[in-house]
Amino acid sequence: MNDAQSDPAPASSFGRVTVSRKSFLRQILLLVGPYWNCERCTKARSATLLLFLLTMGQVAISVWSNYWQRALFDVLEQRSVRGVLIQIGVFSLIFIISILVTGAHLIVKRWLQLDWRAWLTNFLINSWMEGGCHYRLSFTPGEHDNPDQRIAEDIRIFTESAVALGHTLVYSLMSLFLFINILWSVSGVMSVPGTTVHMRGFMVPLAFIYAALGSLVGWMIGRPLVRATNALQTAEATFRFGLSQVRESAEEIALLRGEPLERARSSVRFSQVVRQWNRQSLAFMGLVAFGTGYGTLLPVFPILVAAPQYIKGAMTLGVLMQAAQAFQKLTSALSWPVDNIGEIARCRASADRVLSLYEAVQQLHAEAQSAGGSRIIVEQSERSRLVIEDLCIVDPSGESLLEHFNLDIRRGERVLITGDAEVTGSLFKVIGGLWPWGSGRVRLPADGGGLLFVTQRPFLPEGSLREVLCYPHAPENFPNLAVRRSLECAGVAWLAPRLDERTKWDEVLTLRAQQRLGFARVLLLRPALVFMEEATDAFDVKGEQLILEMLRHELPNTTLLNISFHPGLSHLHNQTLVLSKVRPTTKLSTE
Repeated sequence: MNDAQSDPAPASSFGRVTVSRKSFLRQILLLVGPYWNCERCTKARSATLLLFLLTMGQVAISVWSNYWQRALFDVLEQRSVRGVLIQIGVFSLIFIISILVTGAHLIVKRWLQLDWRAWLTNFLINSWMEGGCHYRLSFTPGEHDNPDQRIAEDIRIFTESAVALGHTLVYSLMSLFLFINILWSVSGVMSVPGTTVHMRGFMVPLAFIYAALGSLVGWMIGRPLVRATNALQTAEATFRFGLSQVRESAEEIALLRGEPLERARSSVRFSQVVRQWNRQSLAFMGLVAFGTGYGTLLPVFPILVAAPQYIKGAMTLGVLMQAAQAFQKLTSALSWPVDNIGEIARCRASADRVLSLYEAVQQLHAEAQSAGGSRIIVEQSERSRLVIEDLCIVDPSGESLLEHFNLDIRRGERVLITGDAEVTGSLFKVIGGLWPWGSGRVRLPADGGGLLFVTQRPFLPEGSLREVLCYPHAPENFPNLAVRRSLECAGVAWLAPRLDERTKWDEVLTLRAQQRLGFARVLLLRPALVFMEEATDAFDVKGEQLILEMLRHELPNTTLLNISFHPGLSHLHNQTLVLSKVRPTTKLSTE
C-alpha cells in the first residue's frame, strides 16, 4: 500500500453532501463519507478493514498480557523456577507478536492517513480552482480566509487526527467490553460493612464511577480548550498568510520603504497568536494538572481496593495484579473522551476550517449552475464571432458598473477598449469567466485556437524559460524553432540561450521584458482571440505601436481586444470602445 498519489476526484462525489457543522461526528462523516465512496473506495475500505483487524489484534495481545501477568505473579508467589522460565518463554512470544502487529498497524494507519489526505486535498483543490472559483472566493463573504493554509495544513491535521482518534476509540471500546468481563470474574465478592449485602464483581462499578467522575471533571476543566484551539489555529493561519504576502511583494515593499509598517502589521498578527496561545495554555494547565492527579492515582487505587480480598486469602497475588491491571484498562477505555479532549479539539477546529472552505466553494458552484437568479452566462458559440448580448455588470456589493452593453466582433477584428478603468477591468474578467455578477450573455467564438488573456504583468511560473513560454501547455508540444522565433518577434531574442535555465523570471526580468515574454507566448500559442489588459503600459508610444503592428502582421486572423489608456493607438484598431459607468459609446475608426 504505497500508492498514496491522488487521482482527480469527481466533484459529484462530494456534492451530494450538505455541509453542516452541528457536531464533531457530523464533521467526520461529511469528510469521510465521500472518500469511502470515491473511485478508490476499494483500497480505502480494504485499508480500513485491515486497520480494524490489526486493532483487534492489539486488543487481543493486551488481554493475553493481562492473563500472562496473572500467571507470572502466581508462579512468583509459589517460588517456582520452572514456572518463571515458562512465563519468560510466553512473554517472548507476546513480545514478538506485539512488535509485528504494532509495526503493521503503524504502516496501514499512516497509509490511510496519507491516502485520505491526498484524495481530500486533490478534491478540494479541484473544486477551489474550477471555473475561477479561487478568484471569486475573495469577493464572497464567509469564513474561508487563507484557503491555502486550510488545504495544506488543516486537511493534514484533520486526516491524521481523525484516523488516530478512530483507532484509539475502537481500541477503547473493544477493551471496555473485554476487560469488564475479566474484572468481573477476578474481583470476587465484597461484603458491605455493617450489612449482610455481598457485592459480586464490585470493582466493575468502582471503575465506572472512577472514570465517570474523572471524565466529568475533565470535560468541565477542558471545555474552554476547544474554543481556544480553534482561535489559535485561525490566528496562526492569519500570521502565516501575512508573511507570505510580504514575501510575494518583497520588491514593492522594499522600494516603498514599507518595512516598518509591515513589521508593525506582523507584530499585531503575532500578538494575536500570543494571546490565543496564552488562552490555550491556561486551558491546558487545568487539564494537565487534573490528568496528572488522575493518572497517578489510577495504578494505586485498584490495589488498595482489592487488598482486603488478598489479605483474607480470597485471591492470589496473580489475581490481585490481574484485577489491578484490568481496572486500569477498563478505566482507561472509559476515560477516552477526557484523555483525547485536546486532540478532539484540534481535529474539530481543522475540520471546521476545511468544511467552511468547502461550503463556500460549493455555494459558488451552485450559484454558477443555478438556472434561476441573475448572473452572467459565458458560453461557446457556433459562430466565429465574439458576441455580447445585453450585458449588465455589477460589483459584488451590487453597484452597477455597465448596463445593456451589446457587442459583435468578427474574426480578425481589432478593438481598442478605454474609458473607466473599473468598468474595463470588470469586462476583462467577465469574458474570462471570472466575473459572474450581473446579467446577460457572452458567446465566445468557436474557432480553433482558443482564447488567451494577457494581463499587465504576465504570469511567469517558476521553472525553465521554455516552460514559462509554453504555459499552460507542455513544452514538448512546441518545436524549438517556433519557440526561438516567438522570442525574436517579441524583441527578446537575447533570452534564447537561456531557454532551459530555471529561475524566478518575474524577479529577474524587468516589467518591459516580462511583457515582451507575454507577447512571445501569444505568438507561440497563436490563439483565435487575444484579450489584453494594459499589457503594453511598460512601453513608450513607439514601442507600443511596434508591438501592435507586429501582432497584426504575425497573427492576421486573430481577434484582438486591447484595454489601454494610452493615446495615439486608435489608428491601429478597427474600432474604439469608450466604456463608462453610464452607457458605452462606440467610435469607429478606419485602419
